[in-house]
Amino acid sequence: MRLATVHHNGRTKVVAALDDDMLLDLDRAAELARYETNVFTSMQAVINEGDYGLEQAHGLLRRANKRTIIPVAEVVFLPPIMPVQYRDCLVFEEHLKNGFEQSAKLTGQTYAIPKVWYQQPIYYKGNRMSFIGHQMDVLWPSYAEYLDIELELAIVIGKTGKDISREDAPNHIFGYTILNDVSARDAQMLEMEAKLGPAKGKDFDTGNILGPYILTADEVPHPVALNMEARVNGERWGGGNSRDMYHNFADILAHISASETIYAGEVIGSGTVGTGCGLEIGKRLAPGDRFELEIENIGILANRIVKGG
Repeated sequence: MRLATVHHNGRTKVVAALDDDMLLDLDRAAELARYETNVFTSMQAVINEGDYGLEQAHGLLRRANKRTIIPVAEVVFLPPIMPVQYRDCLVFEEHLKNGFEQSAKLTGQTYAIPKVWYQQPIYYKGNRMSFIGHQMDVLWPSYAEYLDIELELAIVIGKTGKDISREDAPNHIFGYTILNDVSARDAQMLEMEAKLGPAKGKDFDTGNILGPYILTADEVPHPVALNMEARVNGERWGGGNSRDMYHNFADILAHISASETIYAGEVIGSGTVGTGCGLEIGKRLAPGDRFELEIENIGILANRIVKGG
């Protein structure tokens, strides 16, 4: 099942995809079916209901009718969830190798993958308040000249936990979505010379994008293996498959949750898949560029970047 958060007729709604063109208004469907009507008020509310919320959604999908269906063309997609916490990892070895090679060309410095990268997942905490959704514009930050996309798979946490084992970790995943961690490469390269960050290389309004859907975890075997592709102005830049994660999401959850509680509603990104950004292939964004990030079974996350105005 694919779930989204949309704006329609002046209201924010949680919907389920019937197909690529039609959505089910879950709150309206629950009301007409005389289900509990507080389950589908937000994606966080659905997550907090656990299996009960998903069971209700599946039941409502089977009973969909014209009174509860909304055409995709009539909605504005919002981020499927506003994370209660946002962390982003770097677990694709090809991306790291390619990025180091291109960075060396730009800076004249030599880079090598540190041993710790192979020993544990590496991540940073980003700005959870800067997320936008599918088809929304990214605003070019005033301090940057070199902007880039990042094609990532992200998980949405469905169950709060601490000291989570690798074996139990998949039970804490509510679903999977597409993440575009738009990056100001010039700012990122400069600030990380100080061995801290990234900060302004990643954190600016509209710089993080999620969506358009969350594919629920019951649809995805673990470890996840989904095809991923990035396109800019219709040209394929690159992509790969999530099976190439050096540390899978079970490894990531076990590491992050060590002596630390992970909460339902958090979002954790995989980091960029190999060739999933312009840096790796010597390309960069220009004002007005349109980019599409596609992940198998989830959909296409499409946006434009604008400068000034």
